[in-house]
Amino acid sequence: MKSNEEITPAVLLFDGVCNLCNGSVQFILKHEKSEKLKFSAIQSEAGQKLLSQYNINPEQTNSVILICDGVVYTESDAVAKVAEFLKFPYNTGRYMKVVPRQIRNVFYKKVASNRYKWFGQKESCMIPTPDLRNRFLQ
Repeated sequence: MKSNEEITPAVLLFDGVCNLCNGSVQFILKHEKSEKLKFSAIQSEAGQKLLSQYNINPEQTNSVILICDGVVYTESDAVAKVAEFLKFPYNTGRYMKVVPRQIRNVFYKKVASNRYKWFGQKESCMIPTPDLRNRFLQ
């Protein structure tokens, strides 16, 4: 069994200036089963450190990135895995894995590549409220 120092929490890396991504984080915070998931903007120091640690190039993924139990999930795999952290009925999103990854990712990439055009973007990353600050990596 791992000691507490070795256990890495599940961390969702997201585009901190993307309105869709920020809205998704707010949705997850509202509908999660428990507070096991941590968050970090890709643009933050903590996000950049994780990208480096796991050799992830965000330019190549154009994706939310979930790191859970040392495994990196991107694109629709990340979305399906995040659904496992949510309450019913939202956790049923994990069953999207029955659709082949290639098909799921076509839809994922279409939304990802148009997210700024369709949903807009912020000038800077969101700043969590004091009561949510412990959910975001510093």
